[in-house]
Amino acid sequence: MESVYLETTFISYLVARPSRDLLVAAHQQATQEWWANRRIEFENCVSQVVIGEASAGDPAEVQKRLAIIDGLPTIEITEDAESLTEAIMAAGILPPHAVRDAAHVAVAVVHGIDYLLTWNCKHLANAQIARRIASVCEKLGHRMPIICTPEELMGA
Repeated sequence: MESVYLETTFISYLVARPSRDLLVAAHQQATQEWWANRRIEFENCVSQVVIGEASAGDPAEVQKRLAIIDGLPTIEITEDAESLTEAIMAAGILPPHAVRDAAHVAVAVVHGIDYLLTWNCKHLANAQIARRIASVCEKLGHRMPIICTPEELMGA
């Protein structure tokens, strides 16, 4: 069975109040459809990075996010993941404030996850950035997961 790392934006879109922004509302609907129809086809996981991000903000929203996360396996942030995060950041691919985005990728990489599911299209589901991060991973002997949105992982 293939594996999926659920990045924080996926969890947030899954449980957020419906947006009035049409694009965000469409993303929320795609997220809910993926969760309802596709998640059983994958081994889904999160990391402590996701838990930390999901724990911040409005208490009612935090509670909803953590309720989803609570039922999912949590993969470990290993020394290898920390080293890879540092290598990604040292390459200058992401701005300094996006270190957690690098950590999401690094944790998924070192655990051999197949897909990283996200709505972060600025730093993660971004073809140019993903290609550069993949190059760093490959130089260090790792294979990067496919970074995609729920729309891209809907199946045939």
